[in-house]
Amino acid sequence: MNKRKLIAALTSVALVATLFVGCKSTKEEVKPETAKTETAVKNETIIGLTTDEGGLNDKSFNQSANEGVNKAKAELGFKYMPIESAKKEDYNANLETLVEQGSNLTFAIGYQMFDAITEVAKNHTDKHFAIVDSVVDLPNVTSIVFKEQEGSFLMGVIAGKMTKTNKIGFIGGKDGELINKFEAGFAAGVKSVNPEAAKGLISSNGKSAGTTVKYADSFADTAKGYELAKSLYQGGCDIVYHSAGGVGIGLFKAAKELKDSGKAVWAIGVDMDQAVTVEKYADVILSSMIKRVDTATYNESKAQAENKFKGGAVVSLGLKEEGVGIAGTSSKNVPKAVLDEVKTYQDKVIAGEIVVPATRKEAMDFKLK
Repeated sequence: MNKRKLIAALTSVALVATLFVGCKSTKEEVKPETAKTETAVKNETIIGLTTDEGGLNDKSFNQSANEGVNKAKAELGFKYMPIESAKKEDYNANLETLVEQGSNLTFAIGYQMFDAITEVAKNHTDKHFAIVDSVVDLPNVTSIVFKEQEGSFLMGVIAGKMTKTNKIGFIGGKDGELINKFEAGFAAGVKSVNPEAAKGLISSNGKSAGTTVKYADSFADTAKGYELAKSLYQGGCDIVYHSAGGVGIGLFKAAKELKDSGKAVWAIGVDMDQAVTVEKYADVILSSMIKRVDTATYNESKAQAENKFKGGAVVSLGLKEEGVGIAGTSSKNVPKAVLDEVKTYQDKVIAGEIVVPATRKEAMDFKLK
């Protein structure tokens, strides 16, 4: 009898132990908190982006746009599909490819995609689109534009105060309305603080470019940027500002070669803080005009992922909206006194006391009140 009781007791203990093990195992497999977290970060949104000819790693315009979407992706967990364009003929095909692959919101980066996105958006009214640097009047397209002339005006103030030769140059990508805004704002900024140095930047008739203004007819040809920069520096310019995407790398290369040989020259970057994005040329980059394409693409990506996208809107970003500005590394090469003056002019633009010109004709006629 005692033996039977002992066996029964041992069996009960084993059964209870097994039940405890089973309960523990089940609890670990379910992991309700982990499952809840995974569900929270999951987002079915698909966002696409196609660059202009500069490519994703142009250290400037397209790269900034790409970084903005990636930032939103890291926070919200949607799928992101970027495509690079090698030439203008790629634009339509790339946009169509992204739509076919399920993109809910597709970015067209650059004004050159106006025709392509207009056509594709009309053919896919159930999809959302956004274009940077142009306005497309369609209910499923958000247009993002910037007041580039305002940020460029500040670069002009810096250049006008820092030049030693009183000759300053500008290199643009493609000669047209958009890049003319950079050119005109820059010329006006120089004119505000150093009228003599602005002479080469100002058009003689309000239509043609000034004598120290050059265009590469490209946003990717670094060799052309190098060639144009060398000609400007050799012509007496000691500071050159660019708005030309990848072409600007050629400017930096030319500036560095000359500086290494003992010439006192500077370059000014654009769109991103190029003393950071192209660090090997940081010692020749006086400052950079920041254009917050990354903020714009981040905001629209977030809106799409949260079902808050508003098509048909035009978003305009200037100094007041912090859409353009001056690079944080500017204090490395620009004296505090000059930066203080830049801040004064910035405040006047924001307050509406200075209306920065956006065309060659306006820059030619520009005068401070």
